[in-house]
Amino acid sequence: MDLPLADEENGQLTSDIEQNEMILKRIFQNCSDMVYRKIQHSGQIQWLIVYIESLVDEKHLDEYVLKPLISNNLSHDGFVPANIEIIDDRLVSVGLLDKSSKVADIVRNMLGGQVAIMSAGDALALTVAVSDRAQRNPEEPPSELVVRGPRDGFIENITTNIGLLRSRLKTSRLKTESLTIGQFSQTRVVISYLNGIVTDSLVDEVRKRLSRIQVDGVLESGYIEGFIEDYPYSPFPQVNSSERPDVIAAGLLEGKVAILVDTTPFVLLVPMTFWSALHASEDYYNRSLIATFVRWIRFLFIFISIFAPSLYVAVTTYHQEMIPTNLMLSIAAAREAVPFPALIEALLMEVMFEALREAGVRMPRQVGQAVSIVGALVIGQAAVEAGIISAPVVIIVATTGIASFTIPRFNFSYGIQFLRFPMILLAGTLGLYGIVLGFLGILLHVTSLRSFGVPYFSPIAPLSFQGLKDVLISQPIWNRNLRPESTGSNNPVRIPKGQKPGPGQGK
Repeated sequence: MDLPLADEENGQLTSDIEQNEMILKRIFQNCSDMVYRKIQHSGQIQWLIVYIESLVDEKHLDEYVLKPLISNNLSHDGFVPANIEIIDDRLVSVGLLDKSSKVADIVRNMLGGQVAIMSAGDALALTVAVSDRAQRNPEEPPSELVVRGPRDGFIENITTNIGLLRSRLKTSRLKTESLTIGQFSQTRVVISYLNGIVTDSLVDEVRKRLSRIQVDGVLESGYIEGFIEDYPYSPFPQVNSSERPDVIAAGLLEGKVAILVDTTPFVLLVPMTFWSALHASEDYYNRSLIATFVRWIRFLFIFISIFAPSLYVAVTTYHQEMIPTNLMLSIAAAREAVPFPALIEALLMEVMFEALREAGVRMPRQVGQAVSIVGALVIGQAAVEAGIISAPVVIIVATTGIASFTIPRFNFSYGIQFLRFPMILLAGTLGLYGIVLGFLGILLHVTSLRSFGVPYFSPIAPLSFQGLKDVLISQPIWNRNLRPESTGSNNPVRIPKGQKPGPGQGK
């Protein structure tokens, strides 16, 4: 009587090589890419090699596994008896090897691209890493383009991603703890941090939140993010993500923890604050004066992105006396033939803009940008000429759309774009009082958030004068002496003082 599949996976190998083959065939039944290769000597099966064809590099398999075994089999004088220990020591020349008698371990390794070698009379299997997973080059990520900075980016191979981090942080203090999440996907997840800089409590909290995840599969790091964030219903993300190795390495140097997930180029970084989402990697590569100016431009446009449509609706609907006379006459002339109130106008244009933006993202790259730009021009112009929408609303919506694109983190910009709609509704019903109430609500919500125990609005709330140096302005590299208090308290000094450049210092 055949054993249930679960019992077979939880069982042990036997010394009968044919029985071991039947166990694996029952586990991998209806799997057409399974290969069972037998090697005989003197009419007896000596070795059984089992692997998944779609996951194995057959060139490496032939070179480092099959050729040594077959050559040994043909050499009658130097024939090595079938024994896993001898195969490990003398025949197979691959660095990553694993020996086990548990069927579950062998199946897991094979699903990871390894080849299982079993010998007659031995209840032990050797698994050899000869995986061949298609991967792209670590090219510059399209979601985080920079003018000045490294041009490489993470890819879907977690081993390559770890190597990109180690190429920037060449220290034994860079730790990588691995675990597996997902009942069916068996996705490898790695926790990375700099020992001696990160606080132990933060690492323990990350371990705890990851270990309690129970899910059938993890297909992208967004799955992990949804399980470990503090406030899942907030429009603001509490877990940062990036495709750039330099961004993640900079976060590790500040005492943060990175979470790498196999099969995705997006690496998570915790904790996250409101202000870190507004910082671009180029802020630290350019001159501090220019970077500070660009940062303040970014702050300004975030306010424009959230409040510009709602201010227009409130002022034109309830507070016309606040608008200069000439401007008011111009707006009134533009809206004379429009049948909708300003609230409906703004909502219609905002929904249309979001639809065009989404269409541009989802369509093929060759036509996506053209459709989004041409569609916005044609629809906007036609709507104005038809008297359905006024020209000032088109200008306001276009400005807010451009403003939202200045935010470096795309997941954070989605939250900003979402906030425009409740603010427009508040402005259309309560005027400026609604905008004030909405602003206070956003402020109270942001200041109440936490990311892995760190206040989301820090270092503004709670106030830290030391932390303000890297929020309101971009300090020169020689003046970034201390790490952020929220994550770098374990080793606060990052750059010794007294390195300000000047004439004659090299003498």
